[in-house]
Amino acid sequence: MKTGIIFDIKHYAIHDGPGIRTTVFLKGCPLACRWCHNPEGIDPAPFWVYQPERCIRCGACVENCPQQALRLTPQGVVPSGLPCRKCFVCTQICPAEARQQIGRRVTAAEMLSEIQKDIPFYDTSGGGVTFSGGEPLMQHEFLLELLKLCGSEHIHRAVDTTGFADPDVLTAVAAHTDLFLYDLKMMDAAKHEKYTGVSNRLILDNLKQLANLKTALIIRIPLIPGVNDDDDNLDRTGAFLHALQGIKKVDVLPYHAFQKSKYIRFGINHRGDSITPPSAEMLSRARERLESFGLEVRIGG
Repeated sequence: MKTGIIFDIKHYAIHDGPGIRTTVFLKGCPLACRWCHNPEGIDPAPFWVYQPERCIRCGACVENCPQQALRLTPQGVVPSGLPCRKCFVCTQICPAEARQQIGRRVTAAEMLSEIQKDIPFYDTSGGGVTFSGGEPLMQHEFLLELLKLCGSEHIHRAVDTTGFADPDVLTAVAAHTDLFLYDLKMMDAAKHEKYTGVSNRLILDNLKQLANLKTALIIRIPLIPGVNDDDDNLDRTGAFLHALQGIKKVDVLPYHAFQKSKYIRFGINHRGDSITPPSAEMLSRARERLESFGLEVRIGG
């Protein structure tokens, strides 16, 4: 039985594919988008966070740390200077949940049991399970086993992906996926690398491959003011999608700033702190330009 690392499960999701869904967030992502809404999913390994405002200074984590990597001070618990091996004993023993583990290893069977709890909602709404991240294709063996298990239960399966993966992996996953939610951020390769850390060439080639396989696809464009909301990018995106066989549905996802608190909580540098949400006028213009290429455009997921 394959195992994988997840960092969240969202029940009753309504923006991650058709109907009511269970969204499973897998850890690890090869991109580093400046506007990332799930920064805790970038690192493939679990990590812990400490919230001093919740700490009751009981010292339980200090006393029970096998590596003696913590010490208690009047300001709270701080590293002792000895190496932390990420055993996560401190997160398990903390009564105030001031220390929390982000990411946990689970088996495919455990995940299937969790997903099966929502089957009545899938049946009444036409929903299913969506595997998101991070980038779920980074854990492709675990993902494949989950997809096969869900398929055996006749559960609709969606994969939310950046498309940055080995083409053979993508083909294997496509054989057991009912719908791809495929991110398409921008058309210029150099600009894509500047804002996400990787070129878009593999992403565009993989999208062509999925279109040729006649895979069900919904394109998701995160609209980021000052990054990809210009007319040139929108027109190039529309022309590219228009030329691909079978692609009609596009979701324009407006950037929001709700995730900024996550960066503070997880102690992650937020390089997109100056980005602001798009205006209603920006969203309307993006929809009109994409619709001019014969695409069905929806604002929001």
